[in-house]
Amino acid sequence: QVSLAESGGGQVQAGGSVRLSCEASGRTLRFYDMGWFRQAPGKDREFVGVIMWSDRTPVYADSVKGRFSISRDDSKKTMYLEMGSLEPEDTAVYYCAAGLQSTIPVRSLRKYSHWGRGTQVTVSS
Repeated sequence: QVSLAESGGGQVQAGGSVRLSCEASGRTLRFYDMGWFRQAPGKDREFVGVIMWSDRTPVYADSVKGRFSISRDDSKKTMYLEMGSLEPEDTAVYYCAAGLQSTIPVRSLRKYSHWGRGTQVTVSS
């Protein structure tokens, strides 16, 4: 079983930066693809990005490409989301997720079997 816990959220001004962490406990993250999702009030949870187990290749949503960066340190069982050039539209609860390698598209919530509880990021204009 894998348990995930996000940290690092808070309030930031537009144009600023924030780094989120997702720490896993329990079993190893071996063979798990690790993703970030976010959910703004009144909206569906949406894909932000994922970093693959196989080759550490990150994939990003178009809305964050060039501004956000995902990395992972499996020795620490931790994944990171570096967010820059933040906009008020980035305000949301950010969730990390883990899912075993599969044919399910990485943007699909169905791919991920383990979820954190989320951390709030608020970007003020």
